[in-house]
Amino acid sequence: MKARVRLDGRDVEVDLSRPIEIALPLNFDATQPRHFGAPAATTQAFAVPGFPGAVARGASCNCNVITLIPHCNGTHTECVGHLTTEPVDAFRLAPKGLIPAVLISIEPTDATGESTEPAPQPGDKLITRTALERHWPRDLQPRAVVIRTGAGAGPYLSREAAEFLVARGIEHLVVDLPSIDRAQDEGRLTAHRVFFGLPRDATTSTVAMRAHATVTEFAYIPANVPDGPYLLEIQVPAISGDAVPSRPLLYPI
Repeated sequence: MKARVRLDGRDVEVDLSRPIEIALPLNFDATQPRHFGAPAATTQAFAVPGFPGAVARGASCNCNVITLIPHCNGTHTECVGHLTTEPVDAFRLAPKGLIPAVLISIEPTDATGESTEPAPQPGDKLITRTALERHWPRDLQPRAVVIRTGAGAGPYLSREAAEFLVARGIEHLVVDLPSIDRAQDEGRLTAHRVFFGLPRDATTSTVAMRAHATVTEFAYIPANVPDGPYLLEIQVPAISGDAVPSRPLLYPI
């Protein structure tokens, strides 16, 4: 199904029937994407007396209990509530419908001249402001950016890179990394705080300057998907929590 939408002052055609999936499938019976030493997500039949919970065991239908940690088990979308004492639901902040986005491939580099807290360690690889500026499209005004590194776990954003995205008006960030911050960073979460506009050590969402923003981590962008402009849709379940499993989709334009 094709539709015409207005983007950056021009009409573009979008095929809504053929999105590009950039979520990592979470298969309970195979190797799973997970991080921070978290256990694998699990599923098991909900069994009670008289109902074994699985057709294979004689039940009238299948009924499973799923256990997972959204921040650690696969693609997820999170919000400022990740860092605050009061609960904030990510699903209420995820953008509704299609939003203009740009896909950029970045090769993580040494942290020469850029910073974070604590200071980058020898061997760390970062997504830097310098790299973002080099690849940033000059004729687009996206609300979202999808960053492909192909690096898996390890790299993270420098403070300057997060500040650049904020300055560019990016409200929704999607990365193929398990976190936009260093896995072991003494709890500073510098890039998260910059992107959400939450001052250092603050734990109240009311002081966040960008409490509407979201970060989607652990995505997967196939290598054959070209850089450039897209429309982005982030599908999330209506489940409360600062992070929820998500299914980001890209629509070529």
